[in-house]
Formats: sequence, C-alpha cells, structure tokens
Amino acid sequence: MTQLKLRQMPLEERTDSPGRTAARMVAAASGGWKVALVKILALAIVDAIALYAVLVLASVGDWVVVGVIVIVTAAVNVIYFRRGRLPAKYLAPGLIFLAIFQIFVVLYSGYVAFTNYGTGHNSTKEDAIQALILQSQQRVEDSPGYPVTVLENFGEIGLLLTTPEGDALLGRDGEVAEEVDARIEGGRAVALDGWNSLDFAGVVANQNRVTQMTVLLSEGGEDGSLRTQDGNTAYLYTSRFIYEPDRDVMVDTASGETFSDVGTGAFTSEAGEELMPGWKVDVGFANFERAFGEPTIREPLLAVTVWTFAFALISVASTFLLGLVLALVFNDPRMRSRSYYRVVMILPYAFPGFLSALVWSGLLNQEFGFINVVFLGGAEVPWLTNEWLAKFSILFVNLWLGFPYMFLVTTGALQSIPGELTEAAQMDGATPFQAFRLIKMPLLLVSVAPLLISSFAFNFNNFNLIYMLTRGGPRDITADVNVGATDILISMVYKVAFVGSDRDYGLASAFAIIIFVIVGTISVIAFRRTKTLEELN
Repeated sequence: MTQLKLRQMPLEERTDSPGRTAARMVAAASGGWKVALVKILALAIVDAIALYAVLVLASVGDWVVVGVIVIVTAAVNVIYFRRGRLPAKYLAPGLIFLAIFQIFVVLYSGYVAFTNYGTGHNSTKEDAIQALILQSQQRVEDSPGYPVTVLENFGEIGLLLTTPEGDALLGRDGEVAEEVDARIEGGRAVALDGWNSLDFAGVVANQNRVTQMTVLLSEGGEDGSLRTQDGNTAYLYTSRFIYEPDRDVMVDTASGETFSDVGTGAFTSEAGEELMPGWKVDVGFANFERAFGEPTIREPLLAVTVWTFAFALISVASTFLLGLVLALVFNDPRMRSRSYYRVVMILPYAFPGFLSALVWSGLLNQEFGFINVVFLGGAEVPWLTNEWLAKFSILFVNLWLGFPYMFLVTTGALQSIPGELTEAAQMDGATPFQAFRLIKMPLLLVSVAPLLISSFAFNFNNFNLIYMLTRGGPRDITADVNVGATDILISMVYKVAFVGSDRDYGLASAFAIIIFVIVGTISVIAFRRTKTLEELN
C-alpha cells in the first residue's frame, strides 16, 4: 500500500533531496507579505535612527563615527533586502551588539587609559578657553545698568535687555546678544513677539536659571557679558582672564601673569599653577607611570592587590571547606530529615547578594546594629570602621553568602562518586579518612576544580559585597586616590572613576588594564593546572 502511494506522488517530490526540502521549508517560513511588511518596518526604524545619529554626529564634526554608521546601515539593508544570505541574517544583530557593547567598550577603555580624561579634562581646548573666560567674570564697577524683562518661549529662558541708549537686545545664555524690535514702555523694553514676558512669580520660579545666565556682548566675550542677580537689572561683567591666540597664552588681567599650554592639557604658569578646567590630551604611558611610580598611588595599589588576592583565596577556601563538611554530614544515610536541613542550608543562596550585604551592613552598625545591641549588650564594636574588623566582617559575610553554593556543588559531586570505590578501599584496610582523602577527594576535585577557579574569579571582582557592606572603607587618608582598607581592585577602579569630586577616568582605565592582565594570567595558569586532575579520569 505504501509503495502504491509513492508511485502516485509527483516525480519532483519523490526525488527531493534533504537540502531542497530544507530550503523549501526555510522559504515557506520566511515568505509572505506579512513577514515582508514587518521586515520593511523594522529596517525603516533602523534607518531612521541611523539618519538621526548621522545628523547629530555630523553637526559636531565626528566624521569617523558617521562613516561607520553609514557603512553598517548600508550593510544591514543589503543583508535583509536581498534573498538568501540566511547565515548573515542571523549573525548580523549579534555581531553589531557585540561590536557596540563589547569590542567598542574595551577599545575605548584602552584609549582612555592613555589620556588625561577626568575631572577638569573632559572637553576640547576651545571649550576650556571659553569656560575660563566665562567662569572668571567680575562685575565692572560703576558700569551702567541694563533694565531686564525675563522672557520665556517653550521652556527656553531669555533676557530682554534695554541698553543705556534705549535699544532692545535679546540675550540667551552663552550667546551674543542680538538687537531686536521690542515693545518699549517708559524707556524699558517689556515685550517681544514670539516670547512670553514673565511676571514676578514666573521670575521667582526660574530664579536659578535667570541668575546663572551669561549674555555675551561680543563673540569670544572680549567685551564682557551681562548678568543679572534679581531679574530686574543686568550689569556688565568682564573676565579676569584674556586669551591671546597669537601667543597661545591665557593672561591674568589682575596680576599680569601668563599661563601657557605646556602639553599637559591645562594652561600652566611658570610656577606650575594650572588653570581649571583644562582639556583632554594624550599622555602616553603617564597613567601607568603614576600607578607604579608615585608612592601615594603605588603603595595603596599594592595593598589593595594583596588584599584582593587574600580576600578571593580565603573566600573560596572557607566557603568550599564549610560547604564540603556540610555536604559530607548531610550525605550520610544515617542523618535523618536530611532534605529539611538541606533546604535551610541553601536559604542564604536564595537572597540577592547585594541585598544581603545591605542587611548585614545594618546588623553590624557600630551604634545601632543588632549584633552590638543584642548579642554584645550594647558594646560599640567597630565592625565596619576598623581596618581589620572590617576585613573580618567582609570575609564572614561572604562565607555566609557563599557556602550554600559550595554545599550544593559538593553534594552533587559526592553523590556522583560510586560507593563501591570507598567500600573496596575499606576492604583493603583503608580507614574512612584515608578512603576520603585518597579516593573521594581527587575525584571530587575533578568535578569542582573549574568551579573553584570561576569562584575565585568571581570573588576577585566581587564589587557588590565590598561596596554595599563597607564602600571600601575605612578611607586611607595617606593615599592620593580615593581608596579604603577593604577596597578590592574593582571597587578601587570604580571609586577612582566615579566617586568624589576628583574623578580620573584615565587612571581608572589604566587600573582596569592592569586587573585584566592579572586575572588573565591567573586564569591561564589555573586552567593549565586543572589538566593534572583531568588525567585522573
């Protein structure tokens, strides 16, 4: 009967190869006008976003990125509009996100490590010159007042100024005032077409924005600027510093001192005084030289590196030993109600790590913590503010957080070891401890050694525990960077880059590269060592 049906099938269907069948299925799955419409809409959205990015980046002259966006967008359109190229259709999104969120981030961090990027050095030289001029404004004594009417237009605030000659000027923050045709009442400009004149309540509501506005009288600010402190009258301000482009120096008009560009990203006097803000420049290996050359940075870096290794090693060893002991105990068939005890054991593993660290931070508070108040009768033990007690607290909390994971891992590994091996060893005269040490333990390490290495790497960068529990404190006041006694390398990098008023992205990126080299070297050595254990199989 089956042979009869085969004879009745069309010849092309009977001779279909598996490849043609798969191709027909793919064509059927990818065809249809609905799929085509969704594809067109998705590509339209991608093209619109790319066009917007191109316009924004072109306006600031970032042509390299513009070129990359244009090429990638064109490639995406070619891949998805042409028939076939199925592997490229699947791989393209992943490759784009990989390039943006992995490769670009790594390369940019490497680039920043060779610059002075940080607080006071985050823009161009032109921006720094303008900022120095605007920030050093001083009111000119006996200068005439300019009556002011505060204007508003779709959230933008403007100043309608009346000059001593009776002309009206429209001023925007940071821009040159422009002459306008305004309505004049009583010798004062009070209204302008397209703008709303604010009353007293409106001025009070925008007080901070009004008082911080600087309206230039000429391009570059050489003729000074107009500022108002009450929204009623503006006065002339001039800059303490004047930039002389011919000599490329900044001149202090009060003292006559000159500040030159010496290549460090800031105007510097002969005495070494720098004017801030500066600008971003390439500094070569200067950040690495600072990390290893300056004692106020090198010594804290070495101390943090030693503590990071100690913290990671002790955390792995303590959690593994405690987890192993508990696994041996609760793996013994003589233990009753083992399942209930195991549930209790893994409870710390069920809570989010950062939340547990915050809870322990409250429990270990010196004045109001549960440990001091209830268990120690009100003793004010500085669990988190003393250098050594803080380190002990971190190791203890990490043990509480980490032993359930080791308990689960070692329990599973022990249960996978055949019991006949232990029985055979004991029949040959081995004691239970010898059977465990010489048979079970090597077989156990075969299974858990990669997990111990990954646990070491995790604790090496265990930022959540350190920052949520002690924030790296107590602070090392002798260090020239923001670092504390319990900081590990990753938390130190974070604090150098993002905490405090003196942020140094370049130095933090140099630290990140150093950490990458350390972790990579340790990982290679550790995984090579595990091959010795694999030979046991």
